[in-house]
Amino acid sequence: MLGEIPELSMAQEDGRPPTILSAGSAPGESGVFVYSAYFKDGLHISATRRRLHHICFHITDPPRLDCRIADKTLCHEPSKGTMGICPAESDYAADADGDFEAILVAIDPNQLALAAAEDSALNAQLIDRLSTSDRALFDLARSLASESTHAYASGPLFWNEMASAFIDGLLARHTTRFEGRVRGTLGKDVFRRLRDYIEAHLDRPIEVAALARVAGRSRFHFTRIFTQSVGMSPHRYIVHLRLQRAIELMLDGQSGLAEIAASTGFADQSHLSRWTRRVHGVSPSQLAS
Repeated sequence: MLGEIPELSMAQEDGRPPTILSAGSAPGESGVFVYSAYFKDGLHISATRRRLHHICFHITDPPRLDCRIADKTLCHEPSKGTMGICPAESDYAADADGDFEAILVAIDPNQLALAAAEDSALNAQLIDRLSTSDRALFDLARSLASESTHAYASGPLFWNEMASAFIDGLLARHTTRFEGRVRGTLGKDVFRRLRDYIEAHLDRPIEVAALARVAGRSRFHFTRIFTQSVGMSPHRYIVHLRLQRAIELMLDGQSGLAEIAASTGFADQSHLSRWTRRVHGVSPSQLAS
């Protein structure tokens, strides 16, 4: 059940794993995974060498919670809805007495990086928090857990919209934004020029070498810093913008799928359909309905 986050170790007081109430992610590429668990008589969590951001919510009120993120520690009595934010690469641990229920939302850092780039907050960094509150994120976490429990009854699109809202909330309220350019990354002005170039050439082949020239970089150096800054390769970002525009046209309903594919740079209707299913978990007809 916890295959997506093998770096996480969880146990209740008797040493056995907790009861997993929900776990997983809907079809698509939301980059968001949710887990809810019930711990009997005590909670013990540790995580090391993590590749995902972890956002932990308390569903019940433990009499005492000892938690640590890197070298920061806190012993407190959290209330329902209190959350901890543990950025990727930071080790953390938590111990609590008594019965305890928690929701953990795991976020792919690449999805947060992409959202930051799209929101003109290139290179924003998640802030570690031992204890804080965010009612909107708590409500979204519970909805994600409920959808997982009920086999995504509302559909992948509903899940992906909630996942995007969760990432946007993290970005808006729990990140440090850099006004200047961070060494080894793209600057905001360069990224804006690249996006404008791609959008102006969506219906034509776009070579990474051309993007490197726009950025004033060698192709090798450009690909490396672009991927580090935006969370995906230049080629994958081109597909991202093509699919974004294609979906706008699908929802508009004025063009057929073959025409949309041609105008947004996809090889054909089948190519567009495959990407729609891969990213959004549904077919174009389901998305537009």
